[in-house]
Amino acid sequence: MESIKEKILVVDDEASIRRILETRLSMIGYDVVTAADGEEALDTFRHATPDLVVLDVMMPKLDGYGVCQELRKESDIPIIMLTALGDVADRITGLELGADDYVVKPFSPKELEARIRSVLRRVEKTGSSGIPSSGVITINSIRIDTNKRQVYKGDERIRLTGMEFSLLELLVSRSGEPFSRSEILQEVWGYTPERHVDTRVVDVHISRLRAKLEDDPSNPELILTARGTGYLFQRIVEPGEE
Repeated sequence: MESIKEKILVVDDEASIRRILETRLSMIGYDVVTAADGEEALDTFRHATPDLVVLDVMMPKLDGYGVCQELRKESDIPIIMLTALGDVADRITGLELGADDYVVKPFSPKELEARIRSVLRRVEKTGSSGIPSSGVITINSIRIDTNKRQVYKGDERIRLTGMEFSLLELLVSRSGEPFSRSEILQEVWGYTPERHVDTRVVDVHISRLRAKLEDDPSNPELILTARGTGYLFQRIVEPGEE
């Protein structure tokens, strides 16, 4: 039985980039749809229901930031931004608006293909050691269901992107123990060591998680900073362990 292809939406106003990526991604087994500007991107997204979006920042009609904001209002779809070389502000803005990862232009198609594989792999259901067999973790008002990949704060479901959930699941799997930023980059994003200098990806995602889960994000009680190391989740005490 033939497996269903994952569908990628490539959004870029440069026809040559759209053509190259459509060809390359189709060759390695993806179904590819394209859009040349932000408005067309949103329209294509709603009709084609892709599994991941590759999104350029600088585009006519509606730029990549605007598209990212609109997508996050209605979907947790993985988003990889294409940003200008050396423009750190571009990368941070994209991540703060909800992008899962970014690739810097000019890029090699192989690099983008690796990022796509890594992001799609992480947003699929994965189990972690250190998670109870029930798959459900409750701490204060937060309930994390790792089987359904859902998080509740009280009775309200908190929408997390796939990468945000994978990051939270990683931290919870070793609650009370710090993870370095490099460990997180490798475990969640699949970054190779040469990209481990790029720790802002972790910092921005931690900020996004705190904003969604903490009562007071400026004084976090769940996701803590390990000075000089990275981050850890507050130690979860199992019943009878106290």
